[in-house]
Amino acid sequence: MKRAFTLLIFLSFLLFLVPSIHAQSNLSTEAKINKLLAQMTLVEKLGQLQQLDGDYQGNARPEQFDLARIGLLGSTLNVRGAKYTNDLQRAALESRLKIPILFGFDVIHGYRTLFPIPLGMTASWDAAMVENSSSIAAAEARSVGLHWTFAPMVDIARDPRWGRIMEGAGEDAFLGSIMAVAQVRGFQGTDLKRQDKIMACAKHFAAYGAAEGGRDYNTVDMSERTLRGVYLVPFKAAKEAGIGSFMTAFDDLNGLPSTANPFLLRQILRGEWKFDGLVVSDYTSVKELIAHGVAADEKEAAMLALNAGTDIEMVSRTYGQNGVELVKSGKVLIKTIDGAVRNVLRAKFRLGLFEKPFVDENLEKTTLKKPEFMQAARDAAVKSFVLLKNEHETLPISKNVKNIAVIGALADDKANTLDWWAGDAKAEDSVTILEGIKQKVGGRTKIRYEKGCELLCDSDKDFDKAVDAARDADFTIIVVGETRDISGEAASRSNIDLPGKQLDLIKAIHAKGKPYAVVLKNGRPLTINWLAENSPAILETWHSGTMGGPAVADVLFGDANPSGKLPITFPRSVGQIPIYYAAMPTGRPLETENRYTSKYLDTPNTPLYPFGFGLSYTTFKLSNLRLSSQNIPKTGKIRFNVDIENTGSRDGTEVVQLYIHDLVASVSRPVKELKGLHRVLLKAGKKQTIEISLDAKDLGFYNAANQYVVEPGKFDVMVGTNSTDGLRDSFSIIGN
Repeated sequence: MKRAFTLLIFLSFLLFLVPSIHAQSNLSTEAKINKLLAQMTLVEKLGQLQQLDGDYQGNARPEQFDLARIGLLGSTLNVRGAKYTNDLQRAALESRLKIPILFGFDVIHGYRTLFPIPLGMTASWDAAMVENSSSIAAAEARSVGLHWTFAPMVDIARDPRWGRIMEGAGEDAFLGSIMAVAQVRGFQGTDLKRQDKIMACAKHFAAYGAAEGGRDYNTVDMSERTLRGVYLVPFKAAKEAGIGSFMTAFDDLNGLPSTANPFLLRQILRGEWKFDGLVVSDYTSVKELIAHGVAADEKEAAMLALNAGTDIEMVSRTYGQNGVELVKSGKVLIKTIDGAVRNVLRAKFRLGLFEKPFVDENLEKTTLKKPEFMQAARDAAVKSFVLLKNEHETLPISKNVKNIAVIGALADDKANTLDWWAGDAKAEDSVTILEGIKQKVGGRTKIRYEKGCELLCDSDKDFDKAVDAARDADFTIIVVGETRDISGEAASRSNIDLPGKQLDLIKAIHAKGKPYAVVLKNGRPLTINWLAENSPAILETWHSGTMGGPAVADVLFGDANPSGKLPITFPRSVGQIPIYYAAMPTGRPLETENRYTSKYLDTPNTPLYPFGFGLSYTTFKLSNLRLSSQNIPKTGKIRFNVDIENTGSRDGTEVVQLYIHDLVASVSRPVKELKGLHRVLLKAGKKQTIEISLDAKDLGFYNAANQYVVEPGKFDVMVGTNSTDGLRDSFSIIGN
């Protein structure tokens, strides 16, 4: 019998074996920091708290060389390239104290080799793959002189209108924590001094994913219990994994902007969690305290942010311009400035920048786009795809098909192989879906490509060409979705239907009665009710990166079997939002025939596609759920064994998911919570027993006093392949 602990326990075990790189710094490093602090003027200290932006090509601006030479530039954003970073670093080492510069850049899901968007990566439910992709991104980034990435984004997001949902792990705190830990380990490894590792940054602290109305930069108002029990959980996991930095959020939380929020930064992050890394503001968010209405001017904004615990100011310059006066007036203590500078210097020592400030300029050429990196991106894309529908085994496409039509502007647009957070990936390096299909079928199959409409699809004037192509083809592949600029930061949408006339295009092809499959290319859940009801096959491929085209072809033609599972619920309409599987119960749960129960009059309560859902080209059967005990103490552990059998004719991977429901507690608990998962690869016809273990402490929650407690009581358990169906049993935690 194969034994498998939950991924969270497994990752915790790894963290136990490998000491955190951000444990309390050794005395010699702290002594060096103290020595530097004693030599620094207040102006030099404030310089360490300043991060300035390079130009769009990666160059430092002339002013930054001047500031570096006098020790007044602690870090940069967007300056990259081995030569560019080395040149600016040389200027910094001309300064009086020779403190090196920290180079940061948004390496979100790849640097030059672009992996699928984080939401897509999470759909793999494969922490090892996510860790490897982050490790590759780190190696490429370090080779161009970068030390610091502003990733992972670990915001829980339950509103697909929010554009930045593509940048995170979706709606669930448990799955989000697993992905947070995997990315931290991939980016940082166990030694930040290695020349293939970079410092990670957990963002956006905190609750940015709950922006009201799904509108970017908007306000957040929530209870402390929800904050601690859901939205802070992945942040704490990242901290425990040894992450080097946190970034404040743009939003205000319960009326106080995160950048000036001592409850978040002083009480929780520093006090309760004992975090000793650095905290950076988001882009100009210190200055934006004025627009929030909590600061009258830039001086007051600097005072609030510094006193709250924001160490580095990104791009805006309120610290440097007002810090001296604030200290002289006593509004900011020199102790506060020293604490912030200490956090910055500690990060630089941990990265080994004092010993090795420069990057080998030959490393860049030998590292970027290695063949093995490109293959890893292709494999990751395959794992990220979610098969949403496959009526009558429409997919995979037979390789003997003679004529194929490929429809949709997104199928062959190089620019849209990238997405909003594409790092330094180049469109010319990417393989489009059309190119991937052509590579797959070679010369044995005739392919006709028609856009049908341009990217925005605001006209149907070319529909006839696409319909003609589909009518003459044995099989049609329709590629539709979102362009790169309508998912990501500042890309909130009030309507999450397919943009433009894309649905009309699909309907026109559908009317011809020929076999076809829809390939979705998007950064968020979409409302695709008509497709779900009428289209024979739907493959969700997200924005899939540099090698997305070949990966799509691998799956469409059966060389790879899709295994992705949704990390986020697909709603039927925006009117259902927020909709997520771990909802709270109600005193009047749904009864179809009873008007006075919790439901809509015009649509079902259920989602279009639930969290954890995803089909395969084979079939799986779960059976024989066994519990190690019906009763466990509050300090105990319980094991769940279940048999899984591949009942189809193809090899495939399934994700077994374990959910619990605390039936009676001192506060209402969600109707279902993911607490364990296991990916298993099975040959056709094979059967295997797997085991998932839980500690009783994993079943705790924050009570009405915001204290984490494990209460005795009965729990229902469901083990299945999505969040709606599975085998059921129950157990109890006993004791006082």
